[in-house]
Amino acid sequence: MAEVVTENPELVAGDAAAAAGVVVRELAGVPELTAVCALFQSIWGGTLVTVELLKAMAAAGNYVAGAFDGDRLLGGCLGFFGNPAKAGLHSHIAGVARAGAGRGVGFALKLHQRAWALRAGATHVSWTFDPLVRRNAHFNLAKLAARPVRYLPDFYGPMGDAINGSGATDRLMTTWDLTSPAVEAAAHGQLSIVDGTGGVPALSVGADGGPVPGPADGPVVLVAVPPDIEAVRASDPGLGRAWRIALREVLHGLMTGGARVTGFDRAGRYVVSKERP
Repeated sequence: MAEVVTENPELVAGDAAAAAGVVVRELAGVPELTAVCALFQSIWGGTLVTVELLKAMAAAGNYVAGAFDGDRLLGGCLGFFGNPAKAGLHSHIAGVARAGAGRGVGFALKLHQRAWALRAGATHVSWTFDPLVRRNAHFNLAKLAARPVRYLPDFYGPMGDAINGSGATDRLMTTWDLTSPAVEAAAHGQLSIVDGTGGVPALSVGADGGPVPGPADGPVVLVAVPPDIEAVRASDPGLGRAWRIALREVLHGLMTGGARVTGFDRAGRYVVSKERP
């Protein structure tokens, strides 16, 4: 049984949308779905979904939503139910246009998705993200209080888009427990920052910007990622690949061995506990 949610998720989501200056709503019409496809293409530089797929997803009762500033679409999100039916929602794509950056549009989309999923009877939402992208790790783990559950090497295979390029697409599968106290607090704007003080650096950023592995011999270890991996990939693809390999060896190795990512600290490091819960 899920815990009783003591706040009103619909009102909380509405407050987040108002703070971002947008209206978030479900989409079903072909013109709006066409706009979502165009938005995703402008962000990733490739065709991630088609209008026909979005139309079918929406008609089947899945989550397709957009964030609008007036008539201008600033963000879109697609999610679908997993197995067993409606126990959990998988959020496949969420993107915000450059014009909406820094306004809290992504946060408003996720809180709308949370309210929608709870109304549909779901207790959790899952999604994947590139563990090398520091801002996404901060958003997912600190801003939303989601928690990684599995490291997935080269999950999608080569994607060849403007963001992922032709490199390996390692991902962290992340679960958002919609009724947990931490997520409820996050929905009200309370950051879920984990203190990494005392943790052993298992991976650090070197003076040259490269990965520096260390001994993961403490009960709590810290796994750093570079401040801007996308800039690194653009300027030095070899260094970007080195970071992918290093993070996979360290973080994947820890999680495969039973360690848990408990959060993300202010210094841009995953805080990983090797102690059994």
